Amino acid sequence: MNRWVPRLSVVLLLLALTTSTADAQRRARRRAIVTQSGPRYGAHLGYNFDNGGNVLLGAQLSWPIVPALDLYPSFDYYFVSGGSLWSLNFDVKYRPPTAYRAWYLGGGLNWSHASAGGTSNSDTGLNLLTGLEGRRGPTRPYVEGKFILANSSSFQIVVGLSWR
Repeated sequence: MNRWVPRLSVVLLLLALTTSTADAQRRARRRAIVTQSGPRYGAHLGYNFDNGGNVLLGAQLSWPIVPALDLYPSFDYYFVSGGSLWSLNFDVKYRPPTAYRAWYLGGGLNWSHASAGGTSNSDTGLNLLTGLEGRRGPTRPYVEGKFILANSSSFQIVVGLSWR
């Protein structure tokens, strides 16, 4: 057998062990760290500026469909005097291709239920939202503004935390 076959095998083995990944592969690995898959859940506290102004407490789930798009259902309970008001939101969040993907925007459906003095009413509407979310670590803070377009349209701002 030829003498160059063992030498070539040693050279190929050394090259395989000492080469590094290409820059594009490093960027893809970095992006994978930032956009980890799997659901995130969390809680938020906020203020609705319309209908006399109400403090709200809520919970949300963010479930990635693809790296830039999440299903984003949430629940909000509004502290109102003389009754109760809560809403279910069925939204989608989109993260445009920015440097850190911290900014998002989205929209979806809103279903609100109010009751006071023995009567109740439900209303459906549309949500338009935008926000900023931290993208590192297991706990991610965020701030979000949301327009609720319904019979009694409103605007609210929330701050919260999401966990994996």
